[in-house]
Amino acid sequence: MHSSIRIKTIAVLGGTGREGRGLALRWARAGYHVVIGGRDLVRAETTATTLREKLDPMTRISGALNLSAAQQADVIVLAVPFAAQLETALQVRSGLEGKVLIDVTVPLVPPKVEVAQLPGGSAVERLQAALGPEVAVVSAFQNVSAHHLADLDHAIDCDVLICADDDRAAQTAVELAEAAGLQGWRCGPLKNSLVTEGLTSLLIAINRRYKVPSAGIRITGVPTGAH
Repeated sequence: MHSSIRIKTIAVLGGTGREGRGLALRWARAGYHVVIGGRDLVRAETTATTLREKLDPMTRISGALNLSAAQQADVIVLAVPFAAQLETALQVRSGLEGKVLIDVTVPLVPPKVEVAQLPGGSAVERLQAALGPEVAVVSAFQNVSAHHLADLDHAIDCDVLICADDDRAAQTAVELAEAAGLQGWRCGPLKNSLVTEGLTSLLIAINRRYKVPSAGIRITGVPTGAH
């Protein structure tokens, strides 16, 4: 069993969006201190207040500007639109050094978001190259629908596919998947994220074709407890 890092505080950059809010809510319920990061402080704080009201007023969810959120956290989750992925990460780079950055970004290219389009290859590999070896980047959570994340009573029928070059960083993402009520699977190096990123467009196409809100991915054939 590979060890993960010790996590007390998670920053969710882009936590004001649907995916970020849902993940933040589930991690806060699991007992982590969650900092909602955003470009607008008022919006980040308002989102934090809204999430606290869904749980307990004493739940540790706060709002901050992106850089401050990253500086406070042990693990940073990047859940911004693809167009803002690289810019946001570079703006907060000083708060990422020596830490794990879990990238939830999906390289969707409107208007044909149901068609896989990976401009220049994997988005997360590009991110790791830009940030350098001081930041352990992980690719995860791209294929979990935001539709059910915010419904804490709903058991999400989807696994989390995790790609990373760093062992401890990958195991940290497994831990956070489990804390959110999901099963995390380690799927090899960061290079394999080229496949997991493209799966989101495939799932959107399934959603539209079959008129469902949250098609997901399941891994089968692996014995329980094989992690």
